[in-house]
Amino acid sequence: MSSLAERLKKLDLVLPSPAAPVAAYVPYILTGSLVFISGQVPVEKGQIKYTGLVGKELDLAGGQAAARLCCLNILAQVNEACGGVIERIERCIKLGGFIASAPGFFDQPQVMNGASELIEQVLGEAGKHTRFAVGVSSLPRNAAVEIDALFALRL
Repeated sequence: MSSLAERLKKLDLVLPSPAAPVAAYVPYILTGSLVFISGQVPVEKGQIKYTGLVGKELDLAGGQAAARLCCLNILAQVNEACGGVIERIERCIKLGGFIASAPGFFDQPQVMNGASELIEQVLGEAGKHTRFAVGVSSLPRNAAVEIDALFALRL
């Protein structure tokens, strides 16, 4: 068993089936050793699990759980881009987070920690990444969080 697969198992995580696009885009683009992952929302079994504004319908912990689920969906897309060989991940370069935020909610970086901490748990040192976290008034399908990503792969 691979080290990434072992870490996922140890964390009691199972990669979901990659979500299909819901509009005119592709879920990822592989170019050279880079894979760009389109924004992933907190989908579980085909449904948005976390909806509404963080700071109103969701508290900080709910926002972090949404970000964690987005990250799990990102890993599923990377796995798909790698032909099911997730060990090809060399490092996570960047995560970009959009958090649907209630007026006066300013803890977007803490919401993004849900994703950042998961990617570091799964990838170890290779999971340390750059990122941004911004608050927005709404997201597609009323999702609470949307995260995109950039990874370097082993060729």
